[in-house]
Amino acid sequence: MKLWLLRHGQAQAEARSDAARELTAHGREEVRQSLEHLRGRAPAILVSPYVRAQQTAALVYEALALQAPLQTVPWLTPDSDPRDSLARLQQLSVTELLLVSHQPFIGALGGLLVHGHRQQPLAMHTASLALLEGEDLIAGLMTLQLLAHPELH
Repeated sequence: MKLWLLRHGQAQAEARSDAARELTAHGREEVRQSLEHLRGRAPAILVSPYVRAQQTAALVYEALALQAPLQTVPWLTPDSDPRDSLARLQQLSVTELLLVSHQPFIGALGGLLVHGHRQQPLAMHTASLALLEGEDLIAGLMTLQLLAHPELH
């Protein structure tokens, strides 16, 4: 199983709500840089309903020319519980999956999968991309294969 974790790119500081914050031009460039690691891949994509995550996933979808539709799920938001989300992910039957989400959730989920607990979250900056691999999606049994951060500042 290959599990890609992508944090959205840089977003506007303010909007009518946190969920409505959009990517900045810099954030779009960050995402374009990170998605180079995904070239030639065709993962299923699950994405947070928040605007900045939707925009990030759309950039990836377009760049990879994917055919399967993006799937928006309500359990990939900043405050989602990593253990609850892991239980939902374990019910899926896919071999390669990309999650597009937010901090602190995405780092906590990565830490849970690699270390078996949430006390060592992955350092996920805006548009950071992580690849975890393992036989199954089980807390503590995934291996971190890649943690890439965009080089734009």
